[in-house]
Amino acid sequence: MTLALITLPLFVPADRPDRFARAVAAGPDAVILDLEDAVAPASKAAARDGLSEGIAAAGIDVPILLRINATGSAEHAADLAAAARLPLAALILPKAERADNLRRAAGATGLPVIALVETARGIANIDEVAGAAARIAFGSIDFAADLAMGHTAQSLLLARGRIVLASRLAGLPAPVDGVTTSVHDDEALARDCAHAIEMGFGGKLLIHPAQIPPARRAFAPSEAELTWARRVLEAAGGGGVAVVDGAMVDAPVANRARQILARVLA
Repeated sequence: MTLALITLPLFVPADRPDRFARAVAAGPDAVILDLEDAVAPASKAAARDGLSEGIAAAGIDVPILLRINATGSAEHAADLAAAARLPLAALILPKAERADNLRRAAGATGLPVIALVETARGIANIDEVAGAAARIAFGSIDFAADLAMGHTAQSLLLARGRIVLASRLAGLPAPVDGVTTSVHDDEALARDCAHAIEMGFGGKLLIHPAQIPPARRAFAPSEAELTWARRVLEAAGGGGVAVVDGAMVDAPVANRARQILARVLA
């Protein structure tokens, strides 16, 4: 599976190898082994040293992503060295703010690097970051804290819009939106997923296996959307302009229909 097809990756603490197999069984598109926020400082070295054995024992059969500690942290260099020896699909670099840090991480590990943008400086430099990343993910909670702002759809509109635009201009896959902290609130998660799709995001970071089924349903197009998309493409099959339900169908509308159908295959 390419990074572009990862819609719903699930975080798992890197110091809990007993949870690796259970995380995979829950059905995410990828697992994110987290060496950063999920692991206490005193446990980071042991978690890192045990990753190879833990991955092998779990028999993980989905892409494995590794969130390392940020550039400049005490653990960063050792995390990069460990990542280079692990069977990873990609690296996640938190607090991504500069292209040179992303390129150094890629060079040190031989891995594509997903930029986790979660600071004001990261958004200010988003075009530079996008130019060096394999994909962008939004650390919305940390970003809101960095700016002392609310973590709401309205307050984060600008940041989300800039991430989506920069990703498109850089030719990257649609970015991955931040987490919903309410683990068992399916309605809140569905609203957040719908907003992410509306904004142009192509996935969402998940923090609990219980979030996978409702998020999967939310990212799948509805029957009404599928019916509309199929009718549009049928009408536009000969090229030129057509009319569906009294509305004009031209090339941009047909492209939108293809994007909806593509969500079924993702």
